[in-house]
Amino acid sequence: MQELALLAVVAVLIIVVVSYTAPKLKVAAPVLLVIVGMACSQLPGAPELFVEPDWILVVVLPPILYAAAVNVPVVDFRRDLGTIGALSVLLVVVSAFGTGLLIWWLIPDLDLAAAVALGAVISPPDAVAATSIGKRLGLPPRLVTILEGEGLVNDATALVLLRTAVAAIAGTVSFWSALGDFAYAVFVGVAAGAVVGVVSVWARSRIRNQPVLTTAISLVVPFLAFLPAEELHASGVIGVVTAGLITGHQSAKRFTAHDRISERTNWRTIQLLLENGVFLLMGFEITAVIADVHAAGQGVWTAISLGLLATAALILLRVVFVIPLIAALRRQQRGAGAMTDRIESLLDRLTARGPHPDHERRYAKATRALQRRHADAAFFASEGLGWRGGGVLAWSGMRGVVTVAAAQSLPTDVPHRAELVLIAFTVAIVTLILQGGTLPALIKLLGIQGTDAEHERRELARLATEIHTAAQALVDNPALTRENGKPFDAALLDKTRKRSLATAEVIDKMLGERDPDSPLQQRRELQRLLIDAMQNALLDARAGGTYGSHTLDRAQNLIDIEAARFSS
Repeated sequence: MQELALLAVVAVLIIVVVSYTAPKLKVAAPVLLVIVGMACSQLPGAPELFVEPDWILVVVLPPILYAAAVNVPVVDFRRDLGTIGALSVLLVVVSAFGTGLLIWWLIPDLDLAAAVALGAVISPPDAVAATSIGKRLGLPPRLVTILEGEGLVNDATALVLLRTAVAAIAGTVSFWSALGDFAYAVFVGVAAGAVVGVVSVWARSRIRNQPVLTTAISLVVPFLAFLPAEELHASGVIGVVTAGLITGHQSAKRFTAHDRISERTNWRTIQLLLENGVFLLMGFEITAVIADVHAAGQGVWTAISLGLLATAALILLRVVFVIPLIAALRRQQRGAGAMTDRIESLLDRLTARGPHPDHERRYAKATRALQRRHADAAFFASEGLGWRGGGVLAWSGMRGVVTVAAAQSLPTDVPHRAELVLIAFTVAIVTLILQGGTLPALIKLLGIQGTDAEHERRELARLATEIHTAAQALVDNPALTRENGKPFDAALLDKTRKRSLATAEVIDKMLGERDPDSPLQQRRELQRLLIDAMQNALLDARAGGTYGSHTLDRAQNLIDIEAARFSS
């Protein structure tokens, strides 16, 4: 037990060091962790480490998916649901059967169902390496969202397909029964995740000023969504993703600012440790996987060669699949401009006519629907995904968590099981090192740029104006009253009004200011120095023991709030 605890501590330290060092080396952390894990497994006295696949699929996978889902913008996910669905469902099925048929042909005495099961294991890409590289190098947000969405949903397709293939090994499974199982898994998984997401958000929104309790609920939400769905033989992965998307979307409306900050920090930490821990484990376990192949009397180099062939097939299938997908997206972009003009015309006519006295709610609903469709069309017209983006999408096929766990969950009585597991590990490691290692160079070679900085600045300024206008309208509202029904003090309202105007001016200057020696920049720098001075004085007071701990904690909280306000 002490040895395992020591290994866990060392693993966390390695993850932190590698995550800190990888950006400086311009290498994705997952790629470097796999290499470090392989190196650690070769150290003298290194223990043979085997983690039960259920630990990864049931304990590790749900939090990883939930942590990613709560940070995915639901609006962007909805807009690209067709593209995400094509990549995470159709491409996974094509890849599973394509590589499965290849392995079946190359290993004659292997059952077709077992070969397809291996295909399902190696078919879902893990988007972590791709998105970490993409965000660091400034990929367009739409491309990042598509990669994240694919990584969230394709695991469900692969695991359902794996379950069907394993069932086919023992008996017969028809096409229609497999299709029905998939539809059932998706429908029940979405329903279970939606219920958990809505109920957990409601419960957390009712608990005020108790962040420890809301955090405790947050930590169990992935398992509340995953386990019941799996017990119902549905997709727990879909349940977790649905719960995460609902939570992330509702957080702005239902959670306090403190809860949102805690949510982001907690889940980013969990995602960092769990996801990178699996990549480290992947590299470390390769020695044990090779030993299993030797013990089974099978050829190690034969399995590695098959893994390399499967990797080539997966890359080729993805490239071939992405070509028509990008062509369809380009057609969508061309049609979006005309659609924008038509919707604008409809909105103008609707606004000119105005609401009917008896149908104001219907008018408001129709206006919101048209505005949303106009925003969607404008998004497709301005955020198109061209062939250069398609090149990045085609090369972002790194395998990861699910491939490692699912490979080791293959039934023990499957012929060539040890060889199949090594094939899966080979695919995962080669794709991570080959594609993950060369993706930054490809992005730079293609010259892909993210959102224009000036466009972002203008958009942020427009949004800040809308927010300030809403705040000013509240202060100017003559019907504004306190909770007890009494009016606010006129002098306080006037002071708040002036402060709001001053804040708006500061924001406007900050958005347009680029001079490092401007008064605004000097003010921000001076404010940081003042906060540092206050923090040092608090530390001295804490060391002196003159003040009570409760008083010190309250003072620390006030300083932290001030620091967060000026660092944002």
